[in-house]
Amino acid sequence: MTITQLYYVLAVAENQNFTKAAEKCFVTQPTLSMQIQKLEDQLDVQIFDRSKKPIELTEVGKKIVNQARNIVNESYRIQDIVDQQKGFIGGEFKLGIIPTIMPTLLPMFLKTFIKKHPKVKLKIEELTTEEIIARLKDGHLDAAIAATPLEDENIKERVLYFEPFVSYTPEGHRLHSNKKIDVSELDINDMLLLEDGHCFRDGVINLCKAFKNHSDDQFQLESGSIETLIRLSNEGLGMTLLPYLHTLEIHEKEKKNLHYFNEPSPAREVSIIYHKSELKMQIIEALQDVIAGIIRGAIAFQNVKIISPLPK
Repeated sequence: MTITQLYYVLAVAENQNFTKAAEKCFVTQPTLSMQIQKLEDQLDVQIFDRSKKPIELTEVGKKIVNQARNIVNESYRIQDIVDQQKGFIGGEFKLGIIPTIMPTLLPMFLKTFIKKHPKVKLKIEELTTEEIIARLKDGHLDAAIAATPLEDENIKERVLYFEPFVSYTPEGHRLHSNKKIDVSELDINDMLLLEDGHCFRDGVINLCKAFKNHSDDQFQLESGSIETLIRLSNEGLGMTLLPYLHTLEIHEKEKKNLHYFNEPSPAREVSIIYHKSELKMQIIEALQDVIAGIIRGAIAFQNVKIISPLPK
């Protein structure tokens, strides 16, 4: 049994196709198939049910794949040990970022990080929290930036900053004249929300105590982007809540619609998260240092109350 054989097994399990798996592993399809067949012969089991289209794992195959993933991840740790011993910060690093953080945070730190650590080849994807957790667990992401806490025993979290919620209430809205807003004044039936799948949406719902009184018969409008929510709000269709960093880029004429909350301000906790196997920690720590250094000058709020990003 070899690490290479296990790597091939993981590739087939992911792609459910021998040809696609071989392409991903940069080997010929006969070579990959032969190595997997050797492993099955040695174990005297069938890992894959080849009669199914697409190919499926057998019951024992599912257990083998779970263990193979652990073994392959641990094998990467050897290179990690060498890199850390040498103080090397480089190589490919796959980073996921949730949609409500990507457009504001990424431009703030990316240029600085690349300049400081030119040997790191960042591959960045915009993904939902659900997608991020799945990819961290299967080894397709090295780390991610997301709203926490996630309460997942397989995921470790390092807090980067706390980002307050800010109310966007246009002229004519019942709360527009308020200097500050109290959480008790929020009504979910008067709120423009992000579409389902966004953890910021879940945070807003958790914040709005009136959500339990929500009726499906009442008007409710949802959108896939914060920018669209602002435009809809300007049309008088309701108020919305924004993450603080989004308010820094808002048009000057729209800033009169921003209202802060009474302290403690509701806020989301933003963290860099990674698998408990703790691979590539030197790069994770480098990212944390760069982001923390930049964000310190952008968010000065201290008295905050963290709102869970998990659906309740």
